[in-house]
Amino acid sequence: MSDAAGHGHGTGAVLAALGANLAIAAAKFGGFVVTGSSSMLAESIHSVADSGNQCLLLLGGRRARRAPDEEHPFGYGRERYFWAFVVALVLFVLGALFAIYEGLHKIEHPEALSNPEWAVGILLFAMVMEGLSFRTAKRAADNLRGEAGYWAFIRRAKGPEIPVVLLEDLGALVGLAFALIGVTLTVITDDPVWDGYGTLAIGVLLGIIAIVLVVEMKSLLIGESATTKDLEAMHAAIGVEPDVIKVIHLRAVHLGPEEILMGAKVEFLHELDLAELSAAIDRVERNIRMAVPAARLIYIEPDVDRSDDGPAGFVPDLVGHIDPEDPDYASITGQVPAVDEDDIWS
Repeated sequence: MSDAAGHGHGTGAVLAALGANLAIAAAKFGGFVVTGSSSMLAESIHSVADSGNQCLLLLGGRRARRAPDEEHPFGYGRERYFWAFVVALVLFVLGALFAIYEGLHKIEHPEALSNPEWAVGILLFAMVMEGLSFRTAKRAADNLRGEAGYWAFIRRAKGPEIPVVLLEDLGALVGLAFALIGVTLTVITDDPVWDGYGTLAIGVLLGIIAIVLVVEMKSLLIGESATTKDLEAMHAAIGVEPDVIKVIHLRAVHLGPEEILMGAKVEFLHELDLAELSAAIDRVERNIRMAVPAARLIYIEPDVDRSDDGPAGFVPDLVGHIDPEDPDYASITGQVPAVDEDDIWS
């Protein structure tokens, strides 16, 4: 998930999905009791897992808002990534593995369906409800993804909630279609093995979605860089400061979807005294926060770029900025080392 924005908790989309899944789970369980369809049972467990997942996403959003403390000085923003990772595991264990097991069992020991019309009616009702939830998640994604496609948005978003809900709802719609096909073929052929195949297809689908989510949440948990757009904005915000010569290097990582930790080595005019340098750094930090509001924690280290050093370690383009009478002139310009290596290891 590396290049586009994707900020925002997506609470509305999560709540819409939670309401839809609770209603659907109740209807599906009722359908399973009436019909005995394994596809209905798999879809019931799927909806229960999805409902629990939405609760976990809401929990993660709430816990992430806790203030930094001594044990977690950079805050709890990554709680949202952790709970989204748990969601992926729940989807895999409760959804995929159960459906695959139930599907294989029904294929080996098929059981006739009773009242299949109930199953068809409930599945159609569930598809309508999931469609409404998916529409809400899609609208939320459209507000964030810009010109990026949906797959690129899922890969690059920094906020986990909307990509998770979007994939869950899409998986639910396709899974319901598999269940409906399985039940319909069972009725047409009078062979209940098709219900088992439908259940197995649902399990494989959920497994694929869970693996995608695990991979993406793992990347966010480890720590992803700020987007290219944000990095360029930070560079520009530093570069507009008149007392800055150049940005030597800059690193920025997401502590949470709306919180970035940024560190940079910056070369300032060498004739600045301590007070002037401090004031210049303060202006740079203000510029960065105006350009990228998510940059909450900023560390600027004044330094000298020696990448263009000549054979003698001298930096010609710095001559006009350094006072030759400065006691540290030789070490600043690289003519002599600032620290004797023999002293370090003695």
